[in-house]
Amino acid sequence: MKKNLLSILALSLVLFSCSSEENSVDNQISNTEVTHNHRNCASHDVHERQLRENPELAMRMNAIENFTQQRIVENARLVNGRIVIPVVVNVLYRTAAENISLAQIQSQIDVLNRDFNASNADFSQIPSVFYGVAANVGITFELDAVYRKSTKKTSWGTRDAMKKSSQGGLNPTSPSTKLNLWVCTIGSGILGYAQFPGGSLATDGVVVDSKYFGTVGTATAPYNLGRTATHEVGHWLNLRHIWGDTTCGSDLVNDTPTHNTANYGVPAFPHYSTCTGNPIEMTMNFMDYTDDAGMYMFSEGQKSRMLALFASGGARFSFAQP
Repeated sequence: MKKNLLSILALSLVLFSCSSEENSVDNQISNTEVTHNHRNCASHDVHERQLRENPELAMRMNAIENFTQQRIVENARLVNGRIVIPVVVNVLYRTAAENISLAQIQSQIDVLNRDFNASNADFSQIPSVFYGVAANVGITFELDAVYRKSTKKTSWGTRDAMKKSSQGGLNPTSPSTKLNLWVCTIGSGILGYAQFPGGSLATDGVVVDSKYFGTVGTATAPYNLGRTATHEVGHWLNLRHIWGDTTCGSDLVNDTPTHNTANYGVPAFPHYSTCTGNPIEMTMNFMDYTDDAGMYMFSEGQKSRMLALFASGGARFSFAQP
């Protein structure tokens, strides 16, 4: 397990070391069109683009990371003890299939509640080597509202157009107290993406392609178990990809093993890393890139990282209010 992998100073350097490429994220994605059946989350690419466009974002995120690490060291407890997050689902559709049913929307809310409360049936599959750090995060999600809008767009890309009424999308509703989910056709093989804490409220939330949302209706295998939203909400709650988006990188969590890179499909256990110490990789973690059937746990370290957001002074403290 990783221990004290990066100091806050090192994180600051990472945040400022984004690519200087001039191409937009949408162009980068279209140039690497997905031709295989692998999970593809654009959160990291979108985050790098936001850092390039807004130099102050890196400083805000560094402050959030500093606060997060301090709360973890203090082992601080939430004042209210329980977090209930209202969810607004914004559906943007061109076809009848894209105008997903309320049953499909509710199936996704149900998955989030199971996955973030360790009541998912596959939680029992966690290998014994990881069972001691498997977490019940204890966050509950409640469907607050559903908004629908017809569109002529065939795809929306990853530049947040779906979040802006001025560009044909839907503006977020009360983003400081409600999690906004946009369901639409993203395009270029992208399953979803999220905005990390610290970004603009005008674009805060999670986007999931309608083909990978929930467990019924248009939900398409091998991403038909609702885990794309679980993964993206993990990003929204300040979790990084488990391989740190670089070879043998850090996800800033101490109890997750160092991964070579992303894993795909449903890897056979045990899968060993070639990084220092050759640890067994936690391929079943929600923040890897495995198929929906291959991911079914968060770790205690990830839980601490998420809950720090809701502590007094945290980046999502407004969600913890009665």
